[in-house]
Amino acid sequence: MSQALGTDVFNLAPIAMWIEDFSEVNNLFNAWKAEGVTDIRSFLREETSRVVQCSRLIRIDEVNRKTLELFEADDIEHLRTNISRVFRDDMLEPHINELAELFDGKLSFSTPTVNYSLTGRRLDIQLRGAVMPGYEATLGKLLLTTEDITVQEDARRAEAAQRRYAEGIFQHSPVSLWIEDFSRIKQLIDNVRARGISDFRTFTDVHPEFVQQCISEIRVLSVNQATLDLFGAPDQTTLLMRLGDVLRDDMEKPFREQLNELWNGNLFHHREVINYALDGSERHILLHFSVFPGHEHDWSRVQVALADITARKKAEAYLEYLGKHDVLTKLYNRAFYVDEMNRLERKLLRPVSAIVVDLNGLKETNDQMGHDAGDALLRRFGEILNGAVSPPNHACRIGGDEFAVLMPGADAKAAASMMETINELLKINNQFYSTAQISMSLGAATSEPGESMESLLKRADVLMYEHKKAHYQVKHHGSAEHSGSF
Repeated sequence: MSQALGTDVFNLAPIAMWIEDFSEVNNLFNAWKAEGVTDIRSFLREETSRVVQCSRLIRIDEVNRKTLELFEADDIEHLRTNISRVFRDDMLEPHINELAELFDGKLSFSTPTVNYSLTGRRLDIQLRGAVMPGYEATLGKLLLTTEDITVQEDARRAEAAQRRYAEGIFQHSPVSLWIEDFSRIKQLIDNVRARGISDFRTFTDVHPEFVQQCISEIRVLSVNQATLDLFGAPDQTTLLMRLGDVLRDDMEKPFREQLNELWNGNLFHHREVINYALDGSERHILLHFSVFPGHEHDWSRVQVALADITARKKAEAYLEYLGKHDVLTKLYNRAFYVDEMNRLERKLLRPVSAIVVDLNGLKETNDQMGHDAGDALLRRFGEILNGAVSPPNHACRIGGDEFAVLMPGADAKAAASMMETINELLKINNQFYSTAQISMSLGAATSEPGESMESLLKRADVLMYEHKKAHYQVKHHGSAEHSGSF
């Protein structure tokens, strides 16, 4: 009855079970040991036909119903006849481990492996084996179980593939990505809230040391390759050691704003900031901040994505420069001049002085020597005015050979001093270009009470034309002109 009960338990077991005879394998082991084999793993790996030889010596005595179901066999003879279709391909290394355990005298083993059903379906298997009592010396009976773990292994492989996919996206993203821990910052903010403070913006304005403390509590966990490229770092360790060189100067204000966003519960936000590469060059950055889902309670995982907009900013700055400057002379252009005139008209600051300048003989230079020669004179005169005029004063090219200097808050004495400076710089410049002298006519005026900017410029313009008329009268009468004089 007990034997029948044992047979029923074997057949009704919910896991595939085998009883196999390894006695011929054991005899082969003894022969190899007699030949001096001690490292069975290396011995089998150096000639895989030895593994096949062992496999062919294994005899299947019995299998249960679950085994037949799992391997899609009609009966045990069907399984025996096609056993080579079950044990193949990926099984080599696990089978070596199984044989090595028995060779070394161990009476049980456990190893993950791969089998195949008779229809070719791949099975992930957890193989366990034990030598049955009384057969320790001969290995005549081994009980083996093959647990189908395909579902678990598929899930593990899918999880590993998803992890590799996520890591690939992170590492190979063209955008700089940082994974950071903001948990200490959350604790600091929560402590401020617990103290009854409700106006966090005012608090951070009054306590800049709190902002600095929060910056120091940022923990950078990982960065991707695009981050190293963006900041010119050879590796992550170097970048993290020199974070102070990256996050400096203009970073405190935008970080204060970021803290206010977090205070107000906005866990996803973006803003423009300025960082610095390790070589000191400036990086204009569009920063995207997001707390990872599932970490809203402690901010222990946040992602910071940095898009490099340095090129865009330079283009915008250049376009803005072109909108306000004359490309040839590098002075402000007529559009800026008109805006500045309107601004000064609205402002109550008085007096305002204006100097109007016109180059003498530019048309003749263009006609006789070509426009390149005329452009060279204009560039030189632009250098002179840029050297003489500095904020709050502005030098503008308002026409082909016409220039103006606007001087808010300057009286007649200041205007006269400015004209003298321009004249002195002109003389110096002409000494370097003795064959291409620049001559100019100037007129200056200082605003009178209640006078409009338009009227002021007209008076300066009239004086400039009087100076120009005098210049040409002298030239007409053949008198030598001293270049650069008024």
